[in-house]
Amino acid sequence: MKKPVLVIMAAGMGSRYGGLKQIDPVDDQGNKIIDFSIYDALQAGFEKIIFIIKKEHEADFRAVISDRIGSRAEILYAYQEMDTIPEGYSVPEGRVKPWGTAHAVLSAADLIDAPFAVINADDFYGRTAFKLIYDYLMTHTDGDKYHYAMVGYSLEKTLTENGSVSRGVCETDADSYLTDIVERTTIMKTENGVVYTEDKEHYLPIAADSTVSMNMWGFTESFLKETKNRFAAFFEKSVPANPLKSEFFLPFVVDELLKENKAEVKVLKSEDQWFGVTYQEDKPFVQSSIRKLKDQGVYPEVLWD
Repeated sequence: MKKPVLVIMAAGMGSRYGGLKQIDPVDDQGNKIIDFSIYDALQAGFEKIIFIIKKEHEADFRAVISDRIGSRAEILYAYQEMDTIPEGYSVPEGRVKPWGTAHAVLSAADLIDAPFAVINADDFYGRTAFKLIYDYLMTHTDGDKYHYAMVGYSLEKTLTENGSVSRGVCETDADSYLTDIVERTTIMKTENGVVYTEDKEHYLPIAADSTVSMNMWGFTESFLKETKNRFAAFFEKSVPANPLKSEFFLPFVVDELLKENKAEVKVLKSEDQWFGVTYQEDKPFVQSSIRKLKDQGVYPEVLWD
């Protein structure tokens, strides 16, 4: 079996954050959140890393990633472009929003030649998550069904004090296999507990200990074929209904495969605390969290000699 590949989604500019948050330093040595994810991934066994970026950001990423870490892993770049869409369709006038996480993964399909894990560039997952997903991919192959995995977190450990977040809310069976996943795009803390809304008017409660996806998935190459086959249907059904904001999410593809009984997804639960920079105001908390982990000896003071 080929060693698993790590795919890092980093094409978003971070409109809510106000800048290219994926390469914004979070410690005194100039490391970004992604540095810590790469460090953990290398510790888990990953050796090949594919960044999905916008072409115009390539020089920035090469300067802060390849030039510093390139000797430790094979680092490749794929480009998520707005006009890379199914034949026969066109980009709606006025559309500036990327097509979503499933489209991002499709952008890297030509570079993926092994089982692969997918993560966001701006989320801190913790070392446990990388070990869990790497070990799963090394020990599972497709059979009568596709064998996929995801790392799940308790919702309360993935929230920010500074606004709303988007999370894939999961349901599992007694054996920790995913039975359903629903993308909730607006979840937030309130004085009355955790709530979500779909229309910005009606707010409904959601259990703080719900298992959620932070977009850390483990797939075999079969997922690329299935995703490509469904992208045209997304343009046929979803884009006309919401031409400027509809997105082709990874959980949408996973959910369809579950309902069609084509795949099973093992939910590997991490008890680690998530943190990230959804908003600029999140940065001080991230910096203090990194400082504590270094003080505890989880990370060396200098990641890359």
